[in-house]
Amino acid sequence: MFTLLADVMDGNEWLTCPRKDLSTGWLHCDPGPLFKPEYFTLPGWVPNWFPWREIQVLPVQWHAMWLGLFASIIAPFGGFFASGFKRAFKIKDFGDSIPGHGGMTDRMDCQMVMAVFAYIYHQSFVASQSLSVEMILDQILMNLTFEEQRALYAKLGQIIQDRLFEES
Repeated sequence: MFTLLADVMDGNEWLTCPRKDLSTGWLHCDPGPLFKPEYFTLPGWVPNWFPWREIQVLPVQWHAMWLGLFASIIAPFGGFFASGFKRAFKIKDFGDSIPGHGGMTDRMDCQMVMAVFAYIYHQSFVASQSLSVEMILDQILMNLTFEEQRALYAKLGQIIQDRLFEES
């Protein structure tokens, strides 16, 4: 279901193009690698009567599948977590904004688990990791000892010398 929805959403440029300003120029763009199809050859054990030997899948469909699986299998346990939390503090509801149902937190316990997972999933698998030379140098200076920095400098020098030798 989620992969079908992702496929439908992929057909609309206004959902796949990043917005840079309020003009309409952002409606025509290169949608990026999440919306470019990948082709997979089916294994040999697939029956011969099956008409396709290769299938097309968008990376966004894979992400939708994993988020959907997590939402349907793991996120409901947010209710158990919230219930245990309430029992530990000996309270029935987190509030009374919805009569008979508790507060908004009682209605959103699964969404809290899902929000944390979605953020971690996005940062780990979807968002591009952009590194600059300055960021790498800052990490080297903060995390390596002086001796490790010297060893790194010597190793980088050797790599550059080897490449210069290969080019000439």
